[in-house]
Amino acid sequence: MMNKITQVMTNLIGSEVCGREIQSALYATLAEEERIDLYRLSKKHDLSHLVGNALIKNVLIEEGKLKETYRQELCTAVYRYEQIAYELSVIKRIFTEDKIPYIPLKGAEIRQFYPEPWMRTSCDIDVLVHEEDLEKAVKALEEKGEYTCERYEKGSHDIQMYSSTGVHVELHYTLIENDVLPDANKVLSCIWEYTAEEKGDYTKTISYEAFYFYHIAHMVKHFINGGCGIKPFVDLWVLNHSEKIQYDIEKRKELLLKGGLLKFSEEAEKLSEVWFGEAQHTETTRKMEEYVLQGGVYGTMQNRVALQQVKKGGKCRYAMSRIWLPYETLKYQYPVLKKHKWLMPFCEVRRWFKLLFKGGARRGFNELSANSRTSKAEQNAAKSLLAELGLNE
Repeated sequence: MMNKITQVMTNLIGSEVCGREIQSALYATLAEEERIDLYRLSKKHDLSHLVGNALIKNVLIEEGKLKETYRQELCTAVYRYEQIAYELSVIKRIFTEDKIPYIPLKGAEIRQFYPEPWMRTSCDIDVLVHEEDLEKAVKALEEKGEYTCERYEKGSHDIQMYSSTGVHVELHYTLIENDVLPDANKVLSCIWEYTAEEKGDYTKTISYEAFYFYHIAHMVKHFINGGCGIKPFVDLWVLNHSEKIQYDIEKRKELLLKGGLLKFSEEAEKLSEVWFGEAQHTETTRKMEEYVLQGGVYGTMQNRVALQQVKKGGKCRYAMSRIWLPYETLKYQYPVLKKHKWLMPFCEVRRWFKLLFKGGARRGFNELSANSRTSKAEQNAAKSLLAELGLNE
């Protein structure tokens, strides 16, 4: 049976976003400490603004410190939305002036399908540009929008920038790393082929089927790296139930099958219906729920290590894969490798020194420590979950 606090939280979120009937009596059974735990859990998943709004709107919470905390979370969510909406308008204006086609990603697109756009919070703005336009886009944002990047250094799929107001912008030139999800990357590398005709403002939108595929791929990327949080499951429910969206179901299924994500998407959809609809748990959704709730928004190292041990073939192979990064990952940190692959050993050593002297040593130690602590039972549980979600290849 679903944990009572989780059940209350998903019911409150469902009442806000999905039109579910609120279970007032269930919340009333929570003890004071459990109500605090409810706040902590919803905060951990960046959903406290929805829980708080449901409680306040339905007069389920008394005046006091907890109610005031929820009010602050609600105000913060609205402020974040307004700030991001403004910065998106700036990006749109600049890219239109400089004739740079771009695709808004993630929350920038999903929030339009929520009952109110502020309900779908984001910690940053994600947009995709053609790789050949990347340098031009960075320069345009720096010169016309007062955006900054600490250094022009391409990550594995994006460049990190910040607005003068402090909004974080991820300027993508590709959607996912090839070494993370190779089959999904084959689909996503052709994402521009799924866009609608260019508008006068150079904003391009991808088809609903392709957008859904990207949403699932992004979920999986975070899932296998420790957890993806509850929010993507709320998004799934919205994407599957919005009257504004009309899918070609067969085309969507074809993309998911081609990218090796069909089984995961089916199970994720089931869990979203358990949490926000009327579906009942299966053995797989129970395992998935436990893993997601444990991980929070950004996942946990222990979750990630357990899954990656299975995918890499054991503790030793996982440890070696973290000490010696594969070429597909390392070439983004050191672009010189694209022309001179023979420099890999030197780049690896340079990376080690960078980790030791620039703050990465502790994280590396903690990761290797988690690797050694993972029990056989945890490995078996991770292996079983990956197999049931079609992610064990």
